[in-house]
Amino acid sequence: MAAAAPDQVSDPQITFRTKGITKVYDTGDVQVHALRGVDLELYEGEFAVLLGPSGSGKSTLLNILGGLDTPTEGRVWFRDIELTAAGERLLTRYRRDSVGFVFQFYNLVPSLTARENVELVTEIAREPMDARDALALVGLEPRMDHFPAQLSGGEQQRVAIARAIAKRPDVLLCDEPTGALDSETGVIVLDAIERVNAELGTTTAVITHNASIADMAHRVVSFADGAIAQVRVNAERKPAREISW
Repeated sequence: MAAAAPDQVSDPQITFRTKGITKVYDTGDVQVHALRGVDLELYEGEFAVLLGPSGSGKSTLLNILGGLDTPTEGRVWFRDIELTAAGERLLTRYRRDSVGFVFQFYNLVPSLTARENVELVTEIAREPMDARDALALVGLEPRMDHFPAQLSGGEQQRVAIARAIAKRPDVLLCDEPTGALDSETGVIVLDAIERVNAELGTTTAVITHNASIADMAHRVVSFADGAIAQVRVNAERKPAREISW
């Protein structure tokens, strides 16, 4: 693994640190500035919500943190590893071993059961959870032998969460995980994510445009026009079961 950069503070409590990151997409005649000089720290074991409207830069930031994209300018660290200086082999290992992704759409293999979808990840992980245990953590052990078509949207999303956590990642990055769900089902999914954060201590970042979800976070980072508009710490957090929208 790469050594800490000279100006990187080696703080064991910091999972992610970004310094002045920008992201510009060149669409031909127009340049789109998705991120504009973002400085951010996310901490070990916290549940962070990145809040903002569509187009505010949230998903771009999450993709950069997860090693799926690179900034146009600026630097990004995961613990003491500078991701922006890493080669493709290191980034591949980082994505495989350290990061669990949950997206708005579930991306399950329809011909595999819930357990088999989770086992796709456990077969390549270093020290995976048993697929049954991962599904139990999100409340789906009784449904583990059902196919995606036999599961509701919320259940499919919980299978996707189980798949993401089965490899025991250091971080769980969730991009609008309730975006395709109604409020009642979304709360069940948020409860599963909350349980993973609490029981496994997985640093968790959820991006959303839904301000109600911010009430369950340790910290809320609000975005506007590609920049951080505000960071607040919740003195008291609401459990997912008390969230409504």
